[in-house]
Amino acid sequence: MLKLVNYPVPLFAAITVLIVGSLILWANPKRMVNRVVFTCSLHLALWLGCLHLAINAENWPNGLFWLRWTCVVSASIPVHFWLVLRESISAHAGSTISRFFRGNLPWLIVTAGLSFLPFTGFFIPPDSAPPDISYGVGYYLYIATVGGLYVLLAMTAYAGSRKLSEARKIELQVWMIGGTAMTTIIVVLMLLNLVTGNRDLVRIYQPMAVMIFYAGIAIAITTGRLFDGRQVFLVVIEKLILISSVAAVAYLLDTALASLLSADASAGRFLQWGVWIATSAVTLWFASTLNSWLNRRFQFFPETAARRAAFEAAKAELTVEGLEQAFLPVLRGWGQSEQAIVLSGPKEEIKGCGIRLPADAPMIDVLRKMRWATPERLSRERTDDERAKIEEFMTRHNLGVLVCSRGLSLTILVGVGISISRRPFTYPQVVQLMELTEIVESALERAHFSTRAQQAERLATVGLLGAGVAHEIRNPLVTIKTFVQLLPQRHHEEGFRRKFFQLISEEITRIDRLTERLMELGSPRSYFMVPQPLHPLVRGTLELVEPKAADRGVDIATDFQAGPDVIVTDAAAARQVLLNLCLNAVHAIENVAGPRRISLATRNVPGGVEVSITDTGPGLASEMLPRLFTPFQSTKSTGFGLGLAISSEIMSGLKGTIAADPPRAGEGATFRLIFPCPSPSS
Repeated sequence: MLKLVNYPVPLFAAITVLIVGSLILWANPKRMVNRVVFTCSLHLALWLGCLHLAINAENWPNGLFWLRWTCVVSASIPVHFWLVLRESISAHAGSTISRFFRGNLPWLIVTAGLSFLPFTGFFIPPDSAPPDISYGVGYYLYIATVGGLYVLLAMTAYAGSRKLSEARKIELQVWMIGGTAMTTIIVVLMLLNLVTGNRDLVRIYQPMAVMIFYAGIAIAITTGRLFDGRQVFLVVIEKLILISSVAAVAYLLDTALASLLSADASAGRFLQWGVWIATSAVTLWFASTLNSWLNRRFQFFPETAARRAAFEAAKAELTVEGLEQAFLPVLRGWGQSEQAIVLSGPKEEIKGCGIRLPADAPMIDVLRKMRWATPERLSRERTDDERAKIEEFMTRHNLGVLVCSRGLSLTILVGVGISISRRPFTYPQVVQLMELTEIVESALERAHFSTRAQQAERLATVGLLGAGVAHEIRNPLVTIKTFVQLLPQRHHEEGFRRKFFQLISEEITRIDRLTERLMELGSPRSYFMVPQPLHPLVRGTLELVEPKAADRGVDIATDFQAGPDVIVTDAAAARQVLLNLCLNAVHAIENVAGPRRISLATRNVPGGVEVSITDTGPGLASEMLPRLFTPFQSTKSTGFGLGLAISSEIMSGLKGTIAADPPRAGEGATFRLIFPCPSPSS
């Protein structure tokens, strides 16, 4: 007798299916679909166990006995798939036993007939034995009937899916398309076994196909990741095309080169290695090219238009508030939704779009671990109080997907509302949104760091100006004190009183103006762009610089030629840039032996007004010019080299430009600022 041994694949597949089914039941035992899929796991494990006993039997009678039982168990798999369709995914759970038998009677009758058929002589004749096993008419009838049941199952599922909600429809598509593909492969392998006589098709490849397909299908419909059945089908088709095409090219190329080598008897081992390397290189190139083409053809690539729009929004805006508002239309367009939110914040609070959440709330901690949430995922997985709060938050804001990302210093929440089509977001779409969230996170991190750096630079500027401003304030205070001391003796003099009141008013106004501008520099604010004259803004800035310049023996000259000089800018931000450049100029020439002078000039240019700041210092080094406006580039012994980088970013936020003239020997340094003018229509 023939002994069939050493084929452990069915047993390994049975154990795998049992483990997968148990994990699915453990993930959410209260959910009906998880329970029914677990029973399918038991069913398939039983079938694989019988198959293992059949192909590893000690003798043919035992093998035939278990082969018949394998077919009996396999015959009832279609009805089990039907139960998943009818009793769970299609929301018909809870029917009575009598209703169950009435609704499934045709399936039960056909299954009973198929279960009886393997024990008849029409299936495998009694005189059939290895190595030439013959199959009766019943065997072919069995295969045709099982195949027809799966076709009917797929057609019924497709017709019934039109009545289901979008989430249940997607689950049904995955289950039926994947299940039909799995069983079709089983039937095809049985037919190929009949034609070729290669029993490894049943012993090895059939269990492997069941294990791979079933595990993928079961996980797809029971875990948090929602997959579109059509997309799963297209992915499988794409991979099959890719693998078969690459294998064909490698085989043809290897065959062609091998024939050339065989014609040349003098070809050595090194030439053979060269051919092998050339074949591998061409095959890899073909695989990469074909994969890219298939991705474009099947549209598996990320939403490039949304990514491009997100990058453009990140470049166009520099403030946190501006970035949040710029990303909202991108997210709404990507999700085909009317609702989107972007929340960000450090450790204390996450806020945005009128929403505020404590950053240390337990709900946020759960979201950080989950990374993303959809209503479908929350309903599939085990629930708790914090997940219930996430679900309530998404329902309150009408969100179909919510992604959480944690950067270096910020926590980012990005949410997109339910799409207009009402279809739930699938896992590939969630991956795309996570990619967009990375762009949002990078831009917001940059904006937060920029805001903090600008604040530090403002405070540094305030400290640098402190001594000069204190001196500037002390002068009017001394004058006021002197007049107050003379007041008791000369209060009856009308001229003295008039001069006293005039001086007091002027000096207090001057002190108030100086302190107000210092406070503006020290406090962060959003850009408030309004039309205003440039020259008064420059003169007011120079009032802060002049005490510092006078202390260093630096003269300041102005040449205002612009007319008109009205620009559109934020006064505090523009003053910050002017102060940075003027103070840099003072530092550059404070140790110069010759004349120490800073010149400020204005002129009209197309679309704006230009301010140039020129000093008589040593000028800029040519090697510094390309990286002049990048952070941490400084020629001073003190400071961090952030002033020009921050000035460049501020000017970008003000829709203006900053540039330095190319260095010229003996002519000092010249920086040019261009502020935009109001449009003619305004």
